[in-house]
Amino acid sequence: MSLTTDGKVSLREKVCYALGDASANIAWRGICAFLMIYYTDVFGLAPAIVGTLFFVVRLSDGVSDVAMGVIGDRTKSKYGKFRPWVLWTAIPLAVILSLTFTCPEGLGMTGKVVYAYITYILFTLIYTANNIPYGALMAVMTSDDKERASIGSFRMAGAFAGGMVVQGLLLFLVAYFGNINPTVSVESVPEEPAACVVTVTSPRDVAHVDLSTVNKIAKIQPVGSTNEPAARLSVPMTANAPQSFTVTGEADLTADSFTLVDQNRGYSYAIYALSVILALCLFVTFFGTRERVEPPANQNANLWRDLKDLVRNRPWIVLLVVGLFFNVYNAVRQGVTVYYFTHYVYRELLVGGFFTALMIASILGALATAPLARRFGKRNVFVATLLLAGAINACFAFCGPTQLTAVFVIGFLGEAVAAVFPTLFFTMLGDAADFSEYVNGRRATGLVYSAGSFASKFGGGLAGAIIGFVLSKYGYEGTDPSTIAGAIPGIKLLMGVIPSAIVAVTAFLMFLYPLSDKRLSEITAELSKRRT
Repeated sequence: MSLTTDGKVSLREKVCYALGDASANIAWRGICAFLMIYYTDVFGLAPAIVGTLFFVVRLSDGVSDVAMGVIGDRTKSKYGKFRPWVLWTAIPLAVILSLTFTCPEGLGMTGKVVYAYITYILFTLIYTANNIPYGALMAVMTSDDKERASIGSFRMAGAFAGGMVVQGLLLFLVAYFGNINPTVSVESVPEEPAACVVTVTSPRDVAHVDLSTVNKIAKIQPVGSTNEPAARLSVPMTANAPQSFTVTGEADLTADSFTLVDQNRGYSYAIYALSVILALCLFVTFFGTRERVEPPANQNANLWRDLKDLVRNRPWIVLLVVGLFFNVYNAVRQGVTVYYFTHYVYRELLVGGFFTALMIASILGALATAPLARRFGKRNVFVATLLLAGAINACFAFCGPTQLTAVFVIGFLGEAVAAVFPTLFFTMLGDAADFSEYVNGRRATGLVYSAGSFASKFGGGLAGAIIGFVLSKYGYEGTDPSTIAGAIPGIKLLMGVIPSAIVAVTAFLMFLYPLSDKRLSEITAELSKRRT
């Protein structure tokens, strides 16, 4: 597969490359959006434990990012330096993602914590081995910095498409695979029209079943219980043993008005299905792309020299810090969204529609990035969109639980603007690799791109810690519905004000980025002469 006659990468190859990030985002957005609520509400871990887990695992993962960058730069095969890793990690990544959302039976609390640490650490290691070479592949598909911006737009469109699959469909798949097919009978209470007694019989043992009405309006409590009624109950069920619940606050309920979902089984089976898609997309990326840009012919392997060049690369340093802050902003928003719709809006199945709307906005924003960057310059677009996204996101603070139109509009506009960041970020990492070659006469593309993975993963770890500790401060316990009301102010802060404050800081850091578009054109022209 070669370049087109005018030196551009073909449309077919760009699409094949984009599918690699669709695959990565099935894994990564699935983790960012759903793993925390899976750990707290299904797996049964306390928010503070989960926050610590996210922080510790992602912090330690920074070492593996740099190591993988070094390994990628030194890989030699007939397929190139970076493409082979896309192939080698396809099936392992699918397997470990599945195991991360699996809860083996019989584990106590200590066993659950150990299992969570092991599977999550293995996930981050395998994801690193896949994603750093994948990101570096973009920089060696072409030497044209403007063509890389185009490839970056396709990559982000693929990323958002993969995100749309996992974030738009996952909870529907959970409901489908987690349906326990119970027997449900409803007996009205004559003296109270908006009340009834529902009796549920499960055909099998289930450790935790989520019971609620379809509309999430009614309040439910076990018959004879003195606990406060809640819109959602998580209860154990024994095979063929009827359980009765008092339901108040919603009239004309029938057996079809109730949902009973085995969340554990639902999450596991849903992730298994998505993992198959993940592996297939990575195979397409491997077979459909080519590497063309080689390091300078006289460059010798010298890790110490590569590291020295890296820490003196000012564009790379700025991008590392900016990427870290942006990923904290993005991961906090993604991580709290399911909590927001489940416990504040009381419409968790709307999460799929909300994330789908955001993915559509993201694709539009990603595709608009290249023309905006050509017209106004990458750095200027980056700063302007950061500030605008922060202002839009802050509007969530004014939304009530029934103002769904406002929630969707704010989310859509904010995501359309925010989609510019990752598109430009990965493109600009390629520019930082060019800058290093221009100044030092050496190129370590994989090591430069380790910044992208480090910023994403460590930023996600910090975000997880922020979410976990804020929820813990407000007394949240996922398996105890009585704690939910007190945690609502914390959930609202995490959805609105906190991410906006983070992204405002990020915008000012971007003013330190030294590479203007004029300077980049000079660097590209000089490198072309040297390579010729």
